[in-house]
Amino acid sequence: MSQIDFKVVLPARYASSRLPGKPVLDIAGKPMIQHVYERACESGASEVVVATDDERVASCAKSFGAEVCMTSSAHHSGTDRIAEVVKKLEWADDTIVVNLQGDEPCMPAQLVNQVATDMASHAHADITTLFSKITDRTTLFDPHAVKVVTDAEGYALYFSRAPIPYHRDEFLSDQVETLSEDVPFARHIGLYAYRAAFLEKFVSWPPAPLEQAESLEQLRVLWHGGVIHVTEATVEPGHGVDTEEDLQRAVQQLQSA
Repeated sequence: MSQIDFKVVLPARYASSRLPGKPVLDIAGKPMIQHVYERACESGASEVVVATDDERVASCAKSFGAEVCMTSSAHHSGTDRIAEVVKKLEWADDTIVVNLQGDEPCMPAQLVNQVATDMASHAHADITTLFSKITDRTTLFDPHAVKVVTDAEGYALYFSRAPIPYHRDEFLSDQVETLSEDVPFARHIGLYAYRAAFLEKFVSWPPAPLEQAESLEQLRVLWHGGVIHVTEATVEPGHGVDTEEDLQRAVQQLQSA
């Protein structure tokens, strides 16, 4: 992995509506947040911080030696929580910060490093993030799978839960089961890097109409004229954990690793 200086923050809430207490749930003998922390440490980050508003998560993280930053319970997103960490720890404006959600125990360390390296390589970008190719119609039309389209240089034009780009001639026919290889269908991977100064700017912006409609925070950046660079993930990302089914899938993956 390339050696650049970056930090990783793991936003971790205890009060998940679909899977309460998920950061401390056991996966293959370790709490979920420990798996995420270990992936972050393996990425080459110079500092890894668990950001939470719950003492149960904080106590769990401290038990395996993690640095913890207590944050407000009023935050609406992980990005808001990370912005508070940046302010509290007084990180310099040009610090590269990776947002690795605390419910991503299977996210490869290689991708954490990749998104940070991409930020270091794109001075014009406000955010960098990743995608993987979509090759099946089911994923493309799944509203839980976020899609992204970019320009020729890899800068995001739009993110959506809808199937974009919409291949008119093919999609109007219900007979088509495969996707055209000539169209760049891409699934967004929810792993982000920013510079510390941008986070302060981001949280000062009001939520955007597109963001609220799609329930996609990254659309706030595009709405306010920000720039997001997107690159293809060098390896497949693991599955995040939102439900009991996701949890069992993560258990199987990490037990076999």
